[in-house]
Amino acid sequence: MKSPEHERREVVTRLTEAADMLSESMDVRFVPSMGANIAYAIKGARDGPDVAAVPGGLRVYGGRIHRSGTCAFDSGEEIIRIVLTVMKFDPLMRSVAVIAYSKEFLDVLMDMFIECREVDHTRSAPGTSAMDWGIASSCSDGVPEVIYDKGTKEENGMIYLIGEDVVEVANNIIILSHRIE
Repeated sequence: MKSPEHERREVVTRLTEAADMLSESMDVRFVPSMGANIAYAIKGARDGPDVAAVPGGLRVYGGRIHRSGTCAFDSGEEIIRIVLTVMKFDPLMRSVAVIAYSKEFLDVLMDMFIECREVDHTRSAPGTSAMDWGIASSCSDGVPEVIYDKGTKEENGMIYLIGEDVVEVANNIIILSHRIE
């Protein structure tokens, strides 16, 4: 059995590997203005200190994608909340990546994946953030591989790719990168 500290090191190592893969091979069009990100949680994660992400996310500088910081636990509040929400519905789904939304990206993803679900902005639960509610409502009948939010007039759309392993999620983004025109 792995010690908790060993598992935490392994999560950061795998996350760093995935983030580096994305930096090298992901299409720059996938990075929204506020940055893309990817996160990975330890088994049984319950709160922010149990989820590692890229502080500041993945950003485009000089036409290339770069990590804004060293992968670490409890860094990236929004993506941490997404991972923890997904894990409430399926504890095995420990990794989430956030990329920009476009109809072109979504069409290719729908060809690649069995299940893609849209966030419904017409309903929300009082006292819950729209994003938390949107992710939770998209997972209520099982966790899909992709959740997408077309955005609003005020906010850009996002695509959330979900998986059990962070490197698997990164590979899916790289496959997507090679399939778009």
